[in-house]
Amino acid sequence: MTEQSGSGGRIRPTGKRRKRPSRRRRATVIAAWTLAGAVVVGGGGLGYAYFKLNGNLKAVDINAALGKNRPDNIDNGSEDILVLGSDSRSGANSEYGADEGTARSDTAMVVHIDKGHKSASVVSIPRDTLITRPECTSDTTGQPVAGEQRAMFNTAYEVGGPACAVKTVESMSGIRMDHYLEVDFTGFKKLIDELGGVKITTTRAINDSKSHLNLEPGTHTLDGEQSLGLVRTRKSVGDGSDLGRIQLQQAFIKALMEQVKNVGVFSNPKTLFDLANTATKAITTDSDLGSVQQLTGFANGLKGLGSKNVHMVTLPVQYDPADPNRVVPLEESAQQVWTALKHDKAIPASATEKSAGDKGVAGGIVR
Repeated sequence: MTEQSGSGGRIRPTGKRRKRPSRRRRATVIAAWTLAGAVVVGGGGLGYAYFKLNGNLKAVDINAALGKNRPDNIDNGSEDILVLGSDSRSGANSEYGADEGTARSDTAMVVHIDKGHKSASVVSIPRDTLITRPECTSDTTGQPVAGEQRAMFNTAYEVGGPACAVKTVESMSGIRMDHYLEVDFTGFKKLIDELGGVKITTTRAINDSKSHLNLEPGTHTLDGEQSLGLVRTRKSVGDGSDLGRIQLQQAFIKALMEQVKNVGVFSNPKTLFDLANTATKAITTDSDLGSVQQLTGFANGLKGLGSKNVHMVTLPVQYDPADPNRVVPLEESAQQVWTALKHDKAIPASATEKSAGDKGVAGGIVR
């Protein structure tokens, strides 16, 4: 049953899975940025660390699953990474709700790192974006899954796992994903606690009954549980939709990036190992990043990135005329975004000026 909107144009979750919201949903790409600092291990005497961290990693062979029918692999030094946060409630995540046997990618970001690795563009894809999902193969049964028009974006992961999510993004963007990172949110919470929390400043009070977050205006150091609350808050910010929540997530990511640098991740061996141990347990990668050695090279390439060098946008969308609880891409504007990434250019401001997702209402609450 659909939760009714108080005003036309707000996105509201629908269906069985929306009745029991997970406290850890939509904690996003943040663990990936922590990982950039945490997995850089090297030097003498770290053999134990190498083998322990290597044993923590889980990897999926995306290349084997998708075969050759993919966009061209442009080898110009830039990298495109699909980062997902799934809402599986199995294992350690069962405390957040019943395990229903499936998961959805309720957070999705395409991270484009420029060829000089000096700047990055991040494109958030709203979970309720209606797209044409390509035919996929189920990662649980191995059976074909028919494509679907006007399918919610997050169903790609639900029906076909990581490979289907990658295939769907590649179909939408025309850009080959070089890597895949999936974040486990129990691990994310532990990462924030390992960091000693993340400092943010709120410009007005946040009181959200769904995310259980209550913050007065001012500066706060959020622990892992509070950070999860912030990145899943939507009822009390902006227009109450997922679009406003994405803006909160993006502001939090930048605060997290600064925190990683401030705690001396790259200079303190114990901090480095503790974070690396937690981070490698919290993620699933593609097989090309499936070892500490491979992750080390990837993370080293991100060390020069600071929050000021990262441009974050939401895929240009409008509310679906047929269903105000869904959004559809603004095709011309979305193509501007994908074309910029494909040619390793900055995303032009004109690409998002008409989008419902970049009005800045919620994003201005946190800095």
